Amino acid sequence: MKVLVTGTAGFIGFHTTIRLLERGDEVWGFDNINDYYDPLLKYARLKECGIEREKTEYGIPVHSLKYPNYTFVQGDLGDLPLLQKITTGQKFDGIIHLAAQAGVRYSLTHPHAYMKSNWEGFLNILECRRHNAAGHLVYASSSSVYGLNRSYPLSVNDSVDHPISLYAASKKSNELMAHCYSYLYDIPTTGLRFFTVYGPWGRPDMALFIFTRNILEGKPVEVYNHGKMIRDFTYVDDIAEGILRTFDHSPAGNNEWDGVHPDPSSSPAKWRVFNIGNSNPVNLLDYIGAIEEALGKKAEMIMMPMQPGDIAATHADVTALEKAVGYRPSTSVKHGVAKFIEWYRKFYGV
Repeated sequence: MKVLVTGTAGFIGFHTTIRLLERGDEVWGFDNINDYYDPLLKYARLKECGIEREKTEYGIPVHSLKYPNYTFVQGDLGDLPLLQKITTGQKFDGIIHLAAQAGVRYSLTHPHAYMKSNWEGFLNILECRRHNAAGHLVYASSSSVYGLNRSYPLSVNDSVDHPISLYAASKKSNELMAHCYSYLYDIPTTGLRFFTVYGPWGRPDMALFIFTRNILEGKPVEVYNHGKMIRDFTYVDDIAEGILRTFDHSPAGNNEWDGVHPDPSSSPAKWRVFNIGNSNPVNLLDYIGAIEEALGKKAEMIMMPMQPGDIAATHADVTALEKAVGYRPSTSVKHGVAKFIEWYRKFYGV
């Protein structure tokens, strides 16, 4: 298949791209390489895929030196003419849309960044799929959409009408926008609600990266809500496997869907949303303990109050994903953290 992957220089996009390439798909990657976090890490991911930084130029396709079936284009989701040019010329068999402005806390201080990328950018992807591409559109949603929900485990059958950050609202909006296009234009779409993804090549703004760096440098780590946080930490290899399996299982409309008692996770249209999480939540202090064990060094912790827009717990009900694609994430936190730290030490030489 020929697949367009957006956000291919990002954390999840990088791992997904490699998995597609290694199974023989042709991939066109698209990323703006912004400075939300260190672009050098993004260029390093591209280099791992055979894309040399010196050859990247906005809007110009660059062919991989490592994977003959990989082409990268630096571009912005807001640039509809560029996206149209690429999708018109290549006739993609499907799209995996992972590019977005990430970060709950960042959305409190930079709200307009989410409007451009997560709303306008997603609309452009939908329009390109409608007019210039075929096949399944899989896109990144987030566990953040559950907002004020407190019924655990969090289920796709629950309503998600009370987000508490603009980031979460943007992801909920993407699900609604996708439904419109599925219903109006018969486009198969699936949203994946990711639960706290971590692992090698991870984002520097995420807890695992920050904790590891600070512990190694002898700096304290800030622990929010005084450590009373529970997260469904999900290893990135499990996420990538789930993305590919979902991509290969295009949704059909639910013929039993009832508008009197509507199921929020499906539709008479070719539209679905799934949770993808480890479904084995871990206390934040135990997570830090796994980091300490892998590093062989104790953390100095500063207990902090809950941050605005954050939630105290996540726990994914993944039975719908397991039933639909035959897969359930399973990597333990102890193993996943150790793999991240192995990568971190090698990458940064510490």
